[in-house]
Amino acid sequence: MRPLAVLALVLALASSGVAADPPLEWKAGVATADITPEKPIWMAGYASRTKPAEGTAQHLFAKALAFEDAAGSRVVIVTLDLISVPRFLRDHLENAAREKYKLPPEGLLLNCSHTHCGPELRVADAPRPGETPERAKQATAYARKLEGQLIELIGAALKDLAPAKLAFFRARCGFAMNRRLSVADGWANRANPDGPVDHDVPVLRVEGKDGKARAILFGYACHNTTLAFYEWCGDYAGFAQDIVQRSNPGTVALFMSGCGGDQNPYPRGTLDLARQHGEALATAVAAAFQTPPRPVGGPLRVALDQATIDYGAIPTKDELLKRKETSKDKYDQNHAEWLLKHLEDKGKLPENYSAPVQVLRFGNDLLLVALPGETVVDYSLRLKKELAGTGPAVWVAGYSNDVFTYLPSQRVLKEGGYEGGGAMKYGSYPHPGPFADTVEERIVGKARQLVERTAKSR
Repeated sequence: MRPLAVLALVLALASSGVAADPPLEWKAGVATADITPEKPIWMAGYASRTKPAEGTAQHLFAKALAFEDAAGSRVVIVTLDLISVPRFLRDHLENAAREKYKLPPEGLLLNCSHTHCGPELRVADAPRPGETPERAKQATAYARKLEGQLIELIGAALKDLAPAKLAFFRARCGFAMNRRLSVADGWANRANPDGPVDHDVPVLRVEGKDGKARAILFGYACHNTTLAFYEWCGDYAGFAQDIVQRSNPGTVALFMSGCGGDQNPYPRGTLDLARQHGEALATAVAAAFQTPPRPVGGPLRVALDQATIDYGAIPTKDELLKRKETSKDKYDQNHAEWLLKHLEDKGKLPENYSAPVQVLRFGNDLLLVALPGETVVDYSLRLKKELAGTGPAVWVAGYSNDVFTYLPSQRVLKEGGYEGGGAMKYGSYPHPGPFADTVEERIVGKARQLVERTAKSR
């Protein structure tokens, strides 16, 4: 970390007190847990990996930030230095939090940083095609331990609730670049400086009664993929959180992924570059605190529902058998084999998927829309444009509650390529193929419905 950058960040955070209004109508609590695997198990994120992790460059963390308004309404935001929030993890935690802490499903938001230097997560010991049983067992054992840690983490954040003030800020950061480049035979994963981006850095600052920051929640829309080595690491998002925390002792920094499904950090490939991007993002957080704060009042209103998104053409059994036997792509073969097994076990392939969409409304000051999947940037750009002028500041997060595969916009779906449907064969769910061209309208429509629902309940 450069000395001048550290000094600038320290001064920015130290001088960024929230205005006197509104009064302490909130309670907030925060908790942290180290979730770094204790054993060198297999890593998630790149299908080309050939071996388990070999060390730790940076510890991985789960963090929980709880809010309670004057009427007792509560929500807990959990951020994870992991590649994904699998549906089974969301379901298990939702049920446990409701039973143990009386937290309703809509009162729990899970978001992952999408680091590609974290562990695999599995719900069952059965290996996938081409895998060893030991690999699956290790991933399942880690997931079971993680569930216990996260249940306790949610409780710790709720137990920590204390009077607080909230304020919203916004800045910009520029290392994300669209990664979809048109080439002769389709769309390649390459830097595209002319592609759509969302450089916003939304920041929510939580102060205690003493006026000092207890928690800083910030976001950015960019794949967390500077690195592809064999060591545990939070990548740029992990370094950004660490810098903000070290520069402001006593604060817990939490990173929330935005709609970065088709964005990459550039340049990329080394640990130094990951640190550099983390420093750039932490500096953007500091820059945000140089702008006038927007005090955030209550009440808290939350909503959660499922958007039904259809698949396009469903492959037949004969088509799958042909792919399995003739495809020269081993991942395509494995995908066909997996779908055939699902067809045998269930009698048919799924025709649609239920994708969770969530909205958190903080009074008339902040509207946080949490979308599922590896959400491409079009969703945040569209929703912020359409919801502008409704009163609250708008924050759109992706990678929330169920990261089932890429969530393409209509533009990306029509263009095709990896994010448009090609990635389906690498996922952890038997997606039969790309989504139908109604996917964007289903997701956006559900988000707008929940926004209206939370507005009417005020």
